[in-house]
Amino acid sequence: MSRRVSLLIGNILLSLVLFSCSGSKYYGDGPSYKKQARGYAGVYRQVPPEKQGLKAVDTTDRKMWIGTINFGIRKPNYVVLHHTAQDSVAQTIRTFLSLKREVSAHYIVGRDGSIVQMANDYFRAYHAGVGKWGNDTDLNSSSIGIELDNNGTTDPWPEVQIATLIQLLDYLKSTYNIPQANFIAHADLAPTRKVDPHHFPWKSIAEKGFGYWYTEEELVTPPAGFEPKIALKVIGYDVTNLDAAIKAFKIHYIQENEESAELSEHDLSILYTIYQKYL
Repeated sequence: MSRRVSLLIGNILLSLVLFSCSGSKYYGDGPSYKKQARGYAGVYRQVPPEKQGLKAVDTTDRKMWIGTINFGIRKPNYVVLHHTAQDSVAQTIRTFLSLKREVSAHYIVGRDGSIVQMANDYFRAYHAGVGKWGNDTDLNSSSIGIELDNNGTTDPWPEVQIATLIQLLDYLKSTYNIPQANFIAHADLAPTRKVDPHHFPWKSIAEKGFGYWYTEEELVTPPAGFEPKIALKVIGYDVTNLDAAIKAFKIHYIQENEESAELSEHDLSILYTIYQKYL
């Protein structure tokens, strides 16, 4: 047997061993994730931290490092739901492994109820982008991003997918003490750019304690002087573009006639009811 053939067989056998041990066809990216995670861990371990405030201040004889014991790591305070607008979990994984795309999320929930975690909950994933919710203008830093496998147009929302999502939301809510009001849509925080997750069953998850909803029985006519703009702002919407904020509200809570920024009397009753829940 030639040396070249021997090396070829050896490489094939090594590849098979690595593949069988990995348990995942995406194992090849594991080292990249670990390398980046170790890099961030190295920054945390620096005592004193390099390239931070002390280094910038030119008072060598009057500065010192004294490490406090009262500190922690990033705590997510929001959960942002997305639809993938792609055809499969595998396609979404490939997107999130692309350096060129520079987009990611912490979790992907498949149509079949499968779940993939792609980033540590404490890491800042690139899922929210430019947007605002309340006074928060950096939702990437304060939230967990969950991508739901759905093309955003014709796909239904299977019960098994929602069941897995509810289990995940329950874990995140209890682990990080995330308020019920802080389970929001990508469209909510980026009303001029996004519409996802589209036609999503928000009522189903709100009944489990994730976000707010309403019943027809509790709807009332808003009082005289009720200002939709103020109500939307209290809920959290960026009302700089009021029409976009209204459309985002309708995508979430009305789920019909979403292209119009007009609010019917019934729409206003829903807005008033949701607004009351945020007070």
